[in-house]
Amino acid sequence: MSTQTEATQNDVISPPVARRDEEKVCFAGVGPADWDAKMPRQSNDSSGKWVFYMYCSIRRRHVNKSSSIFCLFSSTSCHIIIYMTEKLLDPPVAIPDPYGWLRDDTRENKEILDYLRAENEYSQSMTTHLKGLQDSLYDEFLSSIQETDYTTPRSREGFWYYTRTFKGESYSAYCRAPKTSDMFSINWDGTKESPIMPGEEVYLNVNELAKDKSYCSVGRVKPSPSQSYIAYAVDFSGDEKYEMHVRNLETGEDVALTEVGSDDLLEIDGLLWGKDDDTLYYMTMDEFHRPYRLYQRKDWKSDAPTDTLLKEELDDLFWCSSYKSLDGKYIFFDTASKETSEVWYLSTEEESSVTEMKCVAKRRNKVLYEVEHGDDSWYVWTNVDGSPNMKLMSSPATADSASNWELVEDANGTPVFDGSLAKSLDSVTVLNTHVVIEGREGGIPRVWIYSKDSKNMKMLSFDEAAYDVGMLAHFEADTKSIAVSYDSLVTPPSSIEISLDDDSQRTVMKTKAVPGYDKASYGCDRMEVLSRDGETKVPISVVYSNETMEKVKAGERVPVHLYGYGSYGACMEADFDTTRLPLIKRGMIYVIAHIRGGGEMGRQWYEEPNGAKYLCKKNTFNDFVDVAKFLVDTWTTPEMLSCEGRSAGGLLIGASINQAPELFKCAILGVPFVDVAVTMTDSTIPLTSGEWVEWGNPNEEKYHQYMMEYSPMNNVQKGKTYPACWLTGGLNDPRVAYWEPAKMTATLRHANPNNENPICMKLDLSAGHFSASDRYKYFRELAYDYSFLLDQLKLAN
Repeated sequence: MSTQTEATQNDVISPPVARRDEEKVCFAGVGPADWDAKMPRQSNDSSGKWVFYMYCSIRRRHVNKSSSIFCLFSSTSCHIIIYMTEKLLDPPVAIPDPYGWLRDDTRENKEILDYLRAENEYSQSMTTHLKGLQDSLYDEFLSSIQETDYTTPRSREGFWYYTRTFKGESYSAYCRAPKTSDMFSINWDGTKESPIMPGEEVYLNVNELAKDKSYCSVGRVKPSPSQSYIAYAVDFSGDEKYEMHVRNLETGEDVALTEVGSDDLLEIDGLLWGKDDDTLYYMTMDEFHRPYRLYQRKDWKSDAPTDTLLKEELDDLFWCSSYKSLDGKYIFFDTASKETSEVWYLSTEEESSVTEMKCVAKRRNKVLYEVEHGDDSWYVWTNVDGSPNMKLMSSPATADSASNWELVEDANGTPVFDGSLAKSLDSVTVLNTHVVIEGREGGIPRVWIYSKDSKNMKMLSFDEAAYDVGMLAHFEADTKSIAVSYDSLVTPPSSIEISLDDDSQRTVMKTKAVPGYDKASYGCDRMEVLSRDGETKVPISVVYSNETMEKVKAGERVPVHLYGYGSYGACMEADFDTTRLPLIKRGMIYVIAHIRGGGEMGRQWYEEPNGAKYLCKKNTFNDFVDVAKFLVDTWTTPEMLSCEGRSAGGLLIGASINQAPELFKCAILGVPFVDVAVTMTDSTIPLTSGEWVEWGNPNEEKYHQYMMEYSPMNNVQKGKTYPACWLTGGLNDPRVAYWEPAKMTATLRHANPNNENPICMKLDLSAGHFSASDRYKYFRELAYDYSFLLDQLKLAN
């Protein structure tokens, strides 16, 4: 009979066996002279045009070897897009790709879709006996949130803006209420029928947008300058291609904007309003899903609107975005790679007559900078002159201003942020009287308030030793206070209003309700683990129930779940997350490893030579494995240790279980970037070429072998017992294509066909990179994932 923790043989079907094409390879490096033009084109492009492509088994690459310039060829033009500085592999090197046939850019190939459905059926059969556990986990997720709730109202041009959720409804509703005083008061009875504030208006109910849709994700929602309209972006497939809508808040009329002179809907990446309600700005993406153009649309309400292309970025390494200064005076176009950036601007006062943007400072190799405006000045945070972290500088708000940048100093003439190792700077908010700076010190997020008048700067302090803090949304520069969100591993989030002149004056505006949660029953620690190099101390954040830690103190071994990411300089914070509670309540210790590759200890934690980028990327995986070994030595055993990571964190998990499969009992690889070497040779896969400035380009001698040594798909060990693996993906994912988890699943099974632990994949056929958009479906999916994890750790009961 089937039990809660073990399925019978009759319940489980055999895992699908993906066919292997042993002769299929992709070539890294220069195109071979005797190229076989009959080789299939995995990109499914049958147009016959030459295009820039570095995946040599599919399309040819044309290279000017003398100048190391790659060109994009079509039937009519040649367009230079990337300058390469490293020597290409010559002759080219073949990378085995036996499951390359699983790639289908159209997402319509019947054989592939049937295979993906078969994988889902196998995963379902492996977890059929866990239906009761899945229901219990789902109920626990719901019981720890207040289903009918609201976000902290924020002031904007005579209104308080906030969102609401309602019990039984999957999506948020965007609301506002008239502002009658500088502070709001909430007298709400907790029901979905009652308004949060007097005069409440629901101006965008996402539940209505999502009706009859399998996926619905709303991006930016921007009220117009007069507050009479909203412009919003919505994605109905998960592929992150957004439609642009404008809604009249007085009449309710909703218009989906189309391309000028066409009935085709606009596909955008970002949107902004100009100085008035007649002018909109929007970003578009190129064919590889990279934002690269900024347009201005005038007279959008008329039958004959006009579009003007303001800026475009043709270098594939650069990702573009747009934003409006907090004081509303400038529209900015930011174009940046992982190492170099450039910002252009247009005055909103001149937008009706001027369409030529000016540059704040021309790009310089490996110089990053960002810009805000205030007091007729640019506030610039930058690593110019090679500082390890960002320094804070300012200059008059003019074009080509780099020579005028000067360090912002305190009253004693000391730079407030000099770019040194002591503290890092992440973002700057320029208000009328103060500048608010977010960054890190000692591995902990910090907020500093700098007075423009007195030139004094003070860091906000809090009682707990480790926490997460950051600015809430601010829409007005003329303010006497700021609002921050504060939480920790054991403290639910609170919104706190803090006076700019006296930070001891604090008002808790809202605390997230967590029904049934007793903070006194839980504990947390911040610790350091010595890496294998004998010098680097890797911070870890630990949260647990006090009951479990008492067992540890008594010498008992307990189950541990280890989470990590470690890429792009992104920080994994010691924050509060109700979805961890079901694991912790079942006796698990939850550990976050702040490994190199992240930015927890500043940019030096990410950059070469001692971080985890390019040719020191292996530090990420070594740190994670070293933390796992520490946990086995102190609290747990390999049979009780699980690990998890998503996206680039899935790469982390794949590389770590390849390095030390014996350390883990179960691994969750969420939308995992695991086919690193093959993917990074292929610039037709969305977003790939920009990633060369993160991982290196495997077509180049400098990076190829190093990448091959850690790419998870190419390093699965034979004859080893691997942990139980749960891989997830989304069919419409533009960031990590669905075929990466599919190929990794097949590779793991093929290498060790008699592996005693199951290898399963769950592929969402209606979602993208960020899983389900429906909050209830998201909890269902997470319950599905965690039921597998708990079952493998013998905690299903």
